[in-house]
Amino acid sequence: MHRYFPHTPAGIKEMLDRCGVSSIDDLYGDVDPSLRLKQPYDLPQGMDETSVRRYFDHLAKKNAPVEVCFAGGGFYDHGCPAAVKSIASRSEFLTAYTPYQPEISQGTLQYIFEYQTMMTRLTGMDISNASMYDGATATAEAVLMAVASQRKRNLVLLSETLSPDVRRVVDTYARYHGVELMTIPAEDGETSRAALTEMLGQRGKEVAGVVVASPNYHGIIENHEGLADLCHSHKALLIVNCVASTLAVLKTPGELGADIACGDAQSLGIPLSFGGPYLGFLCATKALMRKMPGRIVGATTDSEGRRCFVLTLQAREQHIRREKATSNICSNQGLMTLWVSAYMSLVGSEGLREINEASRLMALYLLGKMTSDGRARLRHPSKPFLNEFLLETDYSVDSLIAAAIRKGGILPGIKIDDHTILMAATEMQTREDADRLFEIVKTCV
Repeated sequence: MHRYFPHTPAGIKEMLDRCGVSSIDDLYGDVDPSLRLKQPYDLPQGMDETSVRRYFDHLAKKNAPVEVCFAGGGFYDHGCPAAVKSIASRSEFLTAYTPYQPEISQGTLQYIFEYQTMMTRLTGMDISNASMYDGATATAEAVLMAVASQRKRNLVLLSETLSPDVRRVVDTYARYHGVELMTIPAEDGETSRAALTEMLGQRGKEVAGVVVASPNYHGIIENHEGLADLCHSHKALLIVNCVASTLAVLKTPGELGADIACGDAQSLGIPLSFGGPYLGFLCATKALMRKMPGRIVGATTDSEGRRCFVLTLQAREQHIRREKATSNICSNQGLMTLWVSAYMSLVGSEGLREINEASRLMALYLLGKMTSDGRARLRHPSKPFLNEFLLETDYSVDSLIAAAIRKGGILPGIKIDDHTILMAATEMQTREDADRLFEIVKTCV
């Protein structure tokens, strides 16, 4: 038998002996019999490559095609210049994804450096790393940063208006790092400043950080003016979870006095469902550099005076003493970092503003259309939004989603409950798309 096949009869017996059981059936004896497989897997016969391709093409045709996406929830259907893919495929950048040896990784190191530079300008912060898997884990790492930087403080307050997906990831990280979390209640769709003030007054000496969002999960642009001063008066850090592309037109975390900015960079040109994770970003003030996980690339000169790039901060246990490590991040999300860098360099700050303006106008048209027959209304009519809003309906959201996909190839939004849907618009949708969706709405009950 091949030496790399682990489950030989002798190996299985050795493992069973170590577990103190005599058979596989005994090993799974605690599993309900109704849940256990009672016959061999019904696997089809092997096929050649051409047959496999035909088989999966046949399966794919059974899917209902979605051509228009009005769903958001933190991930948005933005366009991407065709040149980005060409740039990301160039051989200069296709070096090893972990750039330990700078002399052979200059392409990788340079685009990470450029990415960091652009992200600090976008967020208004001092420093950026380039090693976060997605927005949820970036937020969790920001929470751990806050606790690590604040001595004997183990409590972090999180706004109820954060994405529930982000919150669940933060909960998992906190549980296994011994971090206590508390939820700041929402009031009329945004973080309650009164509740936060009261919580800080009661437990301010224990609070390491406060996490808020803008835009929040329901699309509302929250007013965080003065929030940094409130947090800092209790020696707590302010963490702002953001949608990266919106920072071209909204007040940046840096302008708000935040200590850490985090979130997902998918909105910077990464296609939806791109086959894996997106790209989390994590930016901070210079004072927190030593607590930042991942890597930071710096520019320097070589022995001949030429500009070059090196890793200037490596916080993993393989680089420094384990007890001083601040990170277990092992990937720099190289391809996604390069993709976003190329996108930002091609689109530019003015292009990002234009994209946000087009998204805003499309969202207003969509809202007007969806509410025109009086059977739907904005959940928080007095609150500002950019390109995403929460809609309450008199009809079933399930029936709307099913009909929109079946009849129009449209994903109309994200179901919040039976009669509430979260809808978003970008520069990729048209008025004709919204009109077509509204015609389908008329058939919903």
